[in-house]
Amino acid sequence: MSIMVTTWSLEQTSPADLAPADPPAVDSGVRVARSEVASPEFSRFLYTAVGGDVTWTDRLGWTYERWQAFLDRPGVETWVAYDHGTPAGYIELEAQGEGVVEIAYFGLIPAFRGRRIGGHLLSEGTARAWDLAERHPQIAPTKRVWVHTCSKDGPFALDNYRRRGFRLFDTSTAEEPETPAPGPWPGA
Repeated sequence: MSIMVTTWSLEQTSPADLAPADPPAVDSGVRVARSEVASPEFSRFLYTAVGGDVTWTDRLGWTYERWQAFLDRPGVETWVAYDHGTPAGYIELEAQGEGVVEIAYFGLIPAFRGRRIGGHLLSEGTARAWDLAERHPQIAPTKRVWVHTCSKDGPFALDNYRRRGFRLFDTSTAEEPETPAPGPWPGA
């Protein structure tokens, strides 16, 4: 059995394109912090916890060594949203050369969706994509930030990117095999 999946690619070409969401109230318990120590265990936890119900499967087979090698690359950063100290979601940035930064992964753990955390996390993460070279002087200054989302992602994903100032630059549709969502504990 197969399904049709639409993929939308969006971009910003200037830091001025970013239209940040209103930050949460100071006393809300929500904060965003960079995961400064490369941790395959933590990154895999975030990947499966956020993507388990929307069929993120491309990294499930990665070995510990592959996760470590990816996370150790200059210009790869993970920024995590916390709600009262609990991880709520994350945004992963990946420098791709020539001043291009991809938002490789972005999303919230299901229990934290619909609580106005996603717009704030996307705003913070996109701002960090624009100043990525300040923390990694070996990479070129950012000239473009891009992301893709698809019809398998949450129903508000595309609108959230657009509200943050991302512009559509490509749309494609492809038939994919229908696979069950692996959930947050694949194989458990």
